[in-house]
Amino acid sequence: MKKLIIVFGLIAGAITSAWVLIYSSIGNPMESEYGMYYGYASMILAFSLIFVAVKSFRDKHNGGTISFGKAFRIGLYITLIASTFYVVAWLINYFFFDPGFMDGYADKMVAKMKAENAPQAKIDEYAADMKQFMTMYQNPFFNAVITYMEILPVGLIVSVISAAILKKKTVAA
Repeated sequence: MKKLIIVFGLIAGAITSAWVLIYSSIGNPMESEYGMYYGYASMILAFSLIFVAVKSFRDKHNGGTISFGKAFRIGLYITLIASTFYVVAWLINYFFFDPGFMDGYADKMVAKMKAENAPQAKIDEYAADMKQFMTMYQNPFFNAVITYMEILPVGLIVSVISAAILKKKTVAA
C-alpha cells in the first residue's frame, strides 16, 4: 500500500506542480478571467489518480474489497503528498520568481471593483485589507498555510467521493 500511495502521490504532485511552473513561465493566470478554473481543473486531474489508486489497491492487492476508511486513508495520503508538492512549487515560484503576484492580484481586484462601480469606501476598505494580507503573505509559513487551504479541500473531496464509490465489503457465502 505504501508504494502505491507514494507512486500515485508523486505523480499527482508532479501534475499540480507542473501547473504552477507552466503558468509562471507563460504569465500570471490571474490575468485571465479563467486562471482560477485552470488551476482547479489541474487539481482535479491530479486528484483523479486517487480513484485509480484506490481501485487498483482494492482489485489487485486487497482481494476485491476495501472499506470506506481504508479507501479514504489512501486518498488522504495521496492528497497530502500532492498538496505538499503544490505548496513547495508555489513557495519557490512566489518567493523567487513572482514576488509581485499579490500586488498584481490586488490591483486587478481593485480595478474590477471600480469597473463594477463599487462605492469608493468599499474599494478603500478592500485595498487596506489586501495591504494587511499582503504583509502576512510575505511570511513563508502563513503563505504555505493559505496555499494548503487552496488545494487540500479539493483532494479531500475527491478522496471522500472515491472512497464512497469504491468501498466494497466481502460477500458472505
